[in-house]
Amino acid sequence: MNFANFYQDPTALRLNTTPHHAYFIPFKQGQNANQFARETSEFFHLLNGEWDFAYYTNANQCPELAEITFNHKIPVPSNWQNHGFDHHHYTNINYPFPFDPPYVPQNNPCGVYRRQFQLEKNANKRYLLNFEGVDSCLYLYVNRQFVGFGQISHSTNEFDVTDYLQSGENEIIVQVLKWCVGSYLEDQDKFRMSGIFRDVYLLEREQNYLQDFFIQTELSDDLTQAKLTVSPKFLNENQPNHYQLFDPKGNLIAEQQSENLALNLENITLWNAENPQLYRLEMRYGEEVISQHIGLRKIEVKDGVLLFNGEAIKFKGVNRHDSDPKTGYAISYEQALTDLRLMKEHNINAIRTAHYPNAPWFSELCDLYGFYLIGESDIEAHGASMQYVAQPEQSIFLNVPKINENERILRDTVDNFCYFARHPDYKNAILDRTFANVERDKNRTSAVIWSLGNESGYGENFEAAAAWIKQRDPSRLVHYESSIYQHSAHKNDLSNLDFYSLMYGSTEDIDTYFSQPQSKPFILCEYSHAMGNSNGDLEDYFQKFQQYQGACGGFIWEWCDHAPYLPDGLGRLGYGGDFGETPHDGNFCMDGLVSPLRQPHSNLLELKNVNRPVRATLKNGKVELTNMLDFTDLADILDVHYQFSENGKPVQQGVLSVKCPPKQTALLDLELPENNGSLWLLDLTYVQKSAQALTMENHPLGFDQIQLFESTMLKPQMAEQTEQHWTVTETDCKILLRSDRLQYEFDKQKGIFSQLSANGKAIIEQPLDFNIWRAPTDNDRLIREHWQNAGYHDCYTRAYQVSLKQQADGIDIHAKCGIVATSKSRILSLEVHYHIDLFGNIKVKIFGEKAAHLPYLPRFGVRFTLPKTDDELEYFGYGELESYVDKHWASKLGIYHTTANANFVDYFKPQENGSHWGCHYLQYQGLTITANQPFSFNLSPYSQEELTRKLHHYELQESPHNLLCVDYMMSGIGTNSCGPNLKEEYRMNEERFEWEFMINL
Repeated sequence: MNFANFYQDPTALRLNTTPHHAYFIPFKQGQNANQFARETSEFFHLLNGEWDFAYYTNANQCPELAEITFNHKIPVPSNWQNHGFDHHHYTNINYPFPFDPPYVPQNNPCGVYRRQFQLEKNANKRYLLNFEGVDSCLYLYVNRQFVGFGQISHSTNEFDVTDYLQSGENEIIVQVLKWCVGSYLEDQDKFRMSGIFRDVYLLEREQNYLQDFFIQTELSDDLTQAKLTVSPKFLNENQPNHYQLFDPKGNLIAEQQSENLALNLENITLWNAENPQLYRLEMRYGEEVISQHIGLRKIEVKDGVLLFNGEAIKFKGVNRHDSDPKTGYAISYEQALTDLRLMKEHNINAIRTAHYPNAPWFSELCDLYGFYLIGESDIEAHGASMQYVAQPEQSIFLNVPKINENERILRDTVDNFCYFARHPDYKNAILDRTFANVERDKNRTSAVIWSLGNESGYGENFEAAAAWIKQRDPSRLVHYESSIYQHSAHKNDLSNLDFYSLMYGSTEDIDTYFSQPQSKPFILCEYSHAMGNSNGDLEDYFQKFQQYQGACGGFIWEWCDHAPYLPDGLGRLGYGGDFGETPHDGNFCMDGLVSPLRQPHSNLLELKNVNRPVRATLKNGKVELTNMLDFTDLADILDVHYQFSENGKPVQQGVLSVKCPPKQTALLDLELPENNGSLWLLDLTYVQKSAQALTMENHPLGFDQIQLFESTMLKPQMAEQTEQHWTVTETDCKILLRSDRLQYEFDKQKGIFSQLSANGKAIIEQPLDFNIWRAPTDNDRLIREHWQNAGYHDCYTRAYQVSLKQQADGIDIHAKCGIVATSKSRILSLEVHYHIDLFGNIKVKIFGEKAAHLPYLPRFGVRFTLPKTDDELEYFGYGELESYVDKHWASKLGIYHTTANANFVDYFKPQENGSHWGCHYLQYQGLTITANQPFSFNLSPYSQEELTRKLHHYELQESPHNLLCVDYMMSGIGTNSCGPNLKEEYRMNEERFEWEFMINL
């Protein structure tokens, strides 16, 4: 078929589509005009369902319409890659086709859709055919007549098809191309999928129908009054509307017949994400009634601080893609509600629609349920930054000076990045995508910020887009992170941007920004990359946001992991490269707070408690609560459930209601116990009083745990021990220690015990081992290279000197050891003192030294290889979730029980998981471990070597043993997969350290 070349013409944005306008659905007068049940409107004809389908690997192979054989069926909405056509392709930055704008590959797959339907055509009506999402572009035919062309995958293409329809049977044919020139502006970090992925419907409208309207509100300085205006635009001449306004309780408070509406409202009720109170406006004309919710709120920047209804709010946000392993981009109301419910349950109050507008009804749900939205245009051209930049050739010889041209390389890279931002051929495309975003959602209360797009450089085209927004909608703020990049031949105009925005900035970057007076708020539009076992820095960011009023929070990258089902029919999911695609970015798409099936990761639970609505501290012997909410008194929303525990055992509990205004403090009316030397803990759980729209009564909103007094390490209950009578035998390689009950074997070549037995039963099945390796987390992907270059992954222990001394109080073994790796310099020097007392308890005292030039260690500890059992391990430490030095805010100190399998955290790409920080003791299989300071441990059915080797969780093979790692320290988790380096204080990087622990059998 000879396609009109619109799809490769940057100036052919659309043909015969209606102008971009606000989203709304008309109902017939007399109907209940429920905007959340649009399918009940008599004027709304949904065309979703099973469509006829033909697929061509090359659009040029597509025959003329009359010759197309529709030999397949496909559901609409859907993506054809999920139905056996083409294959999935994941890439983050690189374009999946040659960078040759405006041209796309000649082998450009094409899907042809056909839908036949019956219509009783009304001559007094007009008919508008809507496609809410088609990737990448569409050619529309109605009854074999060409109607028009549209693109912008995530925006509505609406066609007036009145003149093409007939009474009786009608036929729609839609040709969809996988790639078009618009694909250069849709290079988002996601699986690239194609097809009609959002709803298709026909609207029956008046001849002179209401095409658009703009609801605007202006609030008084004291926020008690509002001016409400509505500016309608009809297809032809404007005409009067009958307006009715209802308050949030449903009372009619104003009624007017006029073209435009202008009302002054008194004693208004405000909208915010904590209490989303909505007015309702009804507009009637002809046979139509249109209902819209309106929230009254005021957004402004004063003295560099973002104010919402006069309060300096913090965005506790996430970036959200439309993504599902089965339905791809096709997301239903129910699926979206699942996301929103989970977000509410986990104290998330804001969403960035990354990096395109969501379905038009999504922002209505955010109005209703209370979320702040950054509405982002469907623009990303990150792949432009990956084009080749000339670099000097280098020699491998050490004596040849290296040429450093980093500044020029960076300049050229930024210039490439700004290609579409400055090229005049793409100005109208960028503006059109901006119009589509703003015009559609301009009446949405939750849309508080417009974002120009994502990662597309900066230049005149985006400056024009920002200027247009400020002229069209001055009530909202404008955001664009890529404005920090400046082309070498251009001086950026930032006058129409309201934020200083960064991605993945460190807490130090926030300090640097606020080291000088600033006129713009600071926002992290992406931060704390949630890839695998991650988000080890959330509390640090939270504290930094609290430190500066001008820091208005941020948006975690990202909400959900992306992983479609593999085509093997085994129900397994895949990430980049699993579908045979190239180029790809591996598991970089598995970077969400929830799994593809919406199971919360520990990262989300960590975020929930960091974002808890109230925080407790101990001050001068009193418990002080701080209300972290912006608009709600604590007594209106939650009860405080308290529990005192002594040495891990509950002794008193109760429930309190505390009146505490927003952002204020209050004392908790609790009498604290006397300090008797025990380890006293006060647990405070914040429980929602009553059911809300998306959360249940008694829903836990977060918790605090306060250690009331300093105390010594908690010791476990131990069976009474009897003194042992030892026989000691020493050979060149071994030291054998035997008593009636115990048998120990010490390896003089390694400087550690190789056998521990009690009552004739082996406690360990392989020799103990000093351990510095961990299966790299996704956040270790950069430091991993340094670790491996230093030999950390393939090291072993050797002893240089071992001495034995028998004394009256027991047996002493002194070993000088090194941890070494082939071809590498020594990693650690260890001096280890073992004291075996008369009861057989082994006290291990370690003095360690690490060369300063070596990278920090993943961990340092001892690994025990234990029998494979389902026995429970008891520990007193931070549980029950995995916990680390920088990731333990979702865990509590207490007594917990677990097994090797229960303790394992099943990350899609295997990695370090399931450790527990801050432990006082553990008991397992007759083995008790205590220490002179809190330690970390991990119990797993898989070896760290197996977790390191395998790329998918379904490839893992269990070890024949259970592996117990007891660590002096485990380095923190951080977010360095895409973010700052792990903070120094969370690294196992001491040049000298000392640790003492006890093994009891």
